[in-house]
Amino acid sequence: MGQVFLSEFLGTAVLLLLGAGVVANVILPKTKGFAGGTLMINFGWGLAVFAGVYVAFKSGAHLNPAVTLGIWAAGKDEFAPGVEVSAANGFLYITAQMAGAALGAALAYLAYKKHFDEDADPAVKLGVFSTGPELRSYGWNFVTEVIATFVLVFWVVVSGNTPAQIGPLGVALVVVGIGASLGGPTGYAINPARDLGPRIAHALLPIKGKGSSDWSYAWVPVLGPAVGGILGGLLAAGLGWVA
Repeated sequence: MGQVFLSEFLGTAVLLLLGAGVVANVILPKTKGFAGGTLMINFGWGLAVFAGVYVAFKSGAHLNPAVTLGIWAAGKDEFAPGVEVSAANGFLYITAQMAGAALGAALAYLAYKKHFDEDADPAVKLGVFSTGPELRSYGWNFVTEVIATFVLVFWVVVSGNTPAQIGPLGVALVVVGIGASLGGPTGYAINPARDLGPRIAHALLPIKGKGSSDWSYAWVPVLGPAVGGILGGLLAAGLGWVA
């Protein structure tokens, strides 16, 4: 289980280093990728998932509490080969994911330290770390996160039954597609660790002119993806499509 923890921790750290990194490259002042657009962010996050999944191969590469909860809800016996589905193991996965996400975001901050020191709207600096809605409506923002995460987790749970076994590339492309299609309203957290871990890092790091960490919104990208992941797992189990 120590190897499982380390696998999830490092994989999620790589996910957030590259994911937060592409956001920083697009929205922070004076970067090479400034104003690269949302598709650049979508593809950057997809490739971040691709890299993170390979790093976390020993643990089944969940990288996301919503995936862990979805696998549990689907009634699977194992989180990964040799790793029993249990409350203790689920807690271990989620703890590793949260800690790894915070570390990855902190490393992205260090990589872009001089750009964070430039004058910019505090909301822009927060946007490197965590998501926020374009139109703030907590209920509807929650619905968006549920739907987007449902798509991801349902795909993850059933994809093992498909003839083409494209693994990490497949989930990377699904993440790109979700971002391009459903990412507009909320920035598509679709992962409680991806949002909460970096939001904690934002609160703790000495970021120049950082402003609020927007804790009033923080429950949406945590609970929305958790509910979406559970629903994805339950539907897959109900249809008998669990891989």
